[in-house]
Amino acid sequence: MREFLARHPRVARLAVEVGKFGSVGALAYVVQLTVTNLMWGMTDLPLLVGQVIGTSCAIAVAFVGNRFWTFSDRARTGYGRETFLFLVMNGVGMLIQVGCLGFAVYVMGLEGQLASNIAGNVVGVGLGTLFRFFSYRTWVFPPVPDPEPDPAPEQR
Repeated sequence: MREFLARHPRVARLAVEVGKFGSVGALAYVVQLTVTNLMWGMTDLPLLVGQVIGTSCAIAVAFVGNRFWTFSDRARTGYGRETFLFLVMNGVGMLIQVGCLGFAVYVMGLEGQLASNIAGNVVGVGLGTLFRFFSYRTWVFPPVPDPEPDPAPEQR
């Protein structure tokens, strides 16, 4: 494996990013599961509201981890721009997650905490995570642009 990664440095860099992203995501996921299930178990809030609150807390954890660790070597395009795009992309990710939960509950008629967790916190989080990884590395934290080559000196 080391030889393969040595011959393919782009794959090696991607593997490092995926590992860091996964670590940050795991921490954010624990926060999301904990808060969501506390909202579901300790309040009379609707399922979707509890899901949104839990996911919002996880988004805050994910922003800090991804900006300052996962994608720390990428171009800095401005804190405001990065924050705005991060929130937009997480909004889309949250819609994917809540959409999976809503589909399971309101279309398929699945009820109960286990069904809600599988739909919202396994399927929804999984699909949302794929979208988030792609969008973060493409738009939110873009790669550092290659330096422009020096123009060729004029020939005499």
